[in-house]
Amino acid sequence: MQLNVNGRTHDLGDIDPTTPLLWVLRDTLGLVGTKYGCGIGQCSACTVHVNGAPVQSCQLPVQSVEGMAVTTIEGIAAEDGTLHPVQQAWIDEDVAQCGYCQAGQIMSAVALLERTPKPTDADIDEAMSRHLCRCGTYNRIRKAIHVAAGQIEKTGSAA
Repeated sequence: MQLNVNGRTHDLGDIDPTTPLLWVLRDTLGLVGTKYGCGIGQCSACTVHVNGAPVQSCQLPVQSVEGMAVTTIEGIAAEDGTLHPVQQAWIDEDVAQCGYCQAGQIMSAVALLERTPKPTDADIDEAMSRHLCRCGTYNRIRKAIHVAAGQIEKTGSAA
């Protein structure tokens, strides 16, 4: 089985095709930016993109994404290391406290801005509704998404 992650094809050998994508990313490929939160698809800490759409990787069998493009938090910065505007806004707006859920939140925010370049607060709340943040930084998350949207609009680029 082969898996395309962050633009690179990986041969997974004889991996059990029912293994959750999260564990393939973390344990097989060493991409530990995607976090394990609850393991039952309730917190969204494990969010990655599959063909551009945010999905929870903890409950998704790796066989279901074969032939698709998977993007993790490690894959959204520019090749030169420049952070994605959402990542930079997260830093600038001091969103993270513990930071554990932030990779999943950032991945959903990136997907939101790709489909809705000028989101309203309601758009943001809807897109982020499946994410649980124990630190409760929801207002800063919303502000950071608006800041990133403005940066993308200003520069015309997500990187």
